[in-house]
Amino acid sequence: MPKTLFDKIWDAHVVSHIPDGPDLLYIDRHYCHEVTSPQAFDGLRRRDIKVMRPERTVCSPDHNIPTRHQDLPITDPVSRNQVDTLVRNASEFGLTLFGLMHPKNGIIHVIGPENGLTLPGQTLVCGDSHTSTHGALGALAFGIGTSEVEMVLASQCIIQPKPRKMRITVDGKLSSGVTAKDIALYIIARMTTGGATGYFVEYAGEAIRSLSMEERMTLCNMSIEMGARGGMIAPDETTFAYVKGREFAPKGEEWDKALAYWRTLPTDDGAVFDSEIHFNAADIEPRITFGTNPGMGIGITERIPAPQPEDEQGRISYDKSLSYMGFRTGECLMGTPVDYVFLGSCTNGRIEDFRAFAGYVKGKKKAPGVTAWLVPGSWSVDRQIREEGIDIILEEAGFELRQPGCSACLAMNDDKIPAGKLAVSTSNRNFEGRQGPGARTILAGPLVAAAAAVTGKITDPRTL
Repeated sequence: MPKTLFDKIWDAHVVSHIPDGPDLLYIDRHYCHEVTSPQAFDGLRRRDIKVMRPERTVCSPDHNIPTRHQDLPITDPVSRNQVDTLVRNASEFGLTLFGLMHPKNGIIHVIGPENGLTLPGQTLVCGDSHTSTHGALGALAFGIGTSEVEMVLASQCIIQPKPRKMRITVDGKLSSGVTAKDIALYIIARMTTGGATGYFVEYAGEAIRSLSMEERMTLCNMSIEMGARGGMIAPDETTFAYVKGREFAPKGEEWDKALAYWRTLPTDDGAVFDSEIHFNAADIEPRITFGTNPGMGIGITERIPAPQPEDEQGRISYDKSLSYMGFRTGECLMGTPVDYVFLGSCTNGRIEDFRAFAGYVKGKKKAPGVTAWLVPGSWSVDRQIREEGIDIILEEAGFELRQPGCSACLAMNDDKIPAGKLAVSTSNRNFEGRQGPGARTILAGPLVAAAAAVTGKITDPRTL
C-alpha cells in the first residue's frame, strides 16, 4: 500500500501497539529547555530512575535568558533559578548542555537543525509546542507536556495516539516580497486556529518546494497555530544540501547509508490523506495580524473584516480582541504608528531573516520613535551576522544587535513590550499579554517588520 511521509516515519518507530488504543513510540531525539523540564527531573529522582539514553537528549536554556549582559548573573530570581536548575539537572543526569555563552547556545529549535542534530526520518520531541519547526527537515516532530518529558527521559519512548493526516498543497509561484511567514499566516487565517486540530500536516506543492530550508522551518514552526499536532515537508535535495557537513550529521559511509534511507521517505504516489487542502500562491501577499490569535490576519492591503454573523460567541470574542488591540472592523492598518519592532524567535531568528531585514534597511535609518529588538536565534547566527557584515549595515541604520535567546516572543525574560504599546513582531503568537502585560502584537514577516522599523508605521514593504 502507498504510504505517506508521516506513516513511514511513525510506523518505523512503533515499539508496540495497544489494541484500540495508542502506540508506544520510540523517540530518536529529545530537546530540553529550562521551562518544562524541572518537574520531569524531579520525577526521575523520586523514582530513583536514570535517563535511559542520555546521548539522545540535548539541553539549552532559551526562554528565560536575557539578551544583554549574558556574561553576568541573571538578575531576575525566577529566571535565574530556572536556568540554574537546568544546569544542575543536565550535570546530574549526564546530558549534553549548551549553557549560557556556550558557542552552541541558542533557541532550542534553532540550534537543533543548524548543528545537524535534527535529521530526516527522526522522531523528535521537546516540551515546547513549536517543536513542529523540525518537521521542515522531514522529521516527525511535536511538542509534549512535562509528564511526557519524564517518560522520554526514563524510557526513550512515549505513548501517543496516532494523529490523522492532512496535506496542504500550495500551488504556483510566490509573488515578490512574499515570505514563508506570509504563507503561514495566510494558511492559518484560512484554516482558523482550530482547522487542523487532530492532524499532522504535510506541506506540498510548487511554492513549498521553492522554499529554502530556513523558510521551511518558519512554515512548519507555525503549524501548531492552526491546531495541528505538527507539520512536515518531505526531504529533498534542498534538505540534503542543508544537512551535509553539519557537525552532528552522519559522515562518510554513514552519510551514504542515511541518504539512501532519506530518499525513500517522501509520500508515495497514491497515498491517502484524511484531508486534502489546496491554496494558490498567487493569492498570498505580505500579511499582518489584527487580533489576538494568529488566525486573525489579513493581507497588508486589506481591511479588517467583520465577524461571521452566525457565530454569537465568536462575535463576542472577536469584538473583545479588537477592543484590546484598539482596532475596528473595516479599518486598513497601513499607516498605523508602531512603537516596537521585534526580529527574532524560533520562527524568524535565523540568518536568512537577518539577511532579509538588513537588505531592506540598508541605506535607510530606523524611525526615531521605534524601539527595535533584533535578536539572533543562536550564537551561530550571531557569528554569521558579523562575518557577513550584517551587523555593520544594521548599526549604520541605527539598530542594535542583542544576544541570542527567545527574547520578546513570550516575555519570560527582560524583553517585555510595555502595556498599550504596539509591536510588529516576527514571533509566532499574538495572544493578550504574550509579549508583556497589556502589550499589543501584530505578527508579520521580516520584510514587513523592516518596513515598520524604518517608517515608524505599518507599511507595505513592496512600496519602498
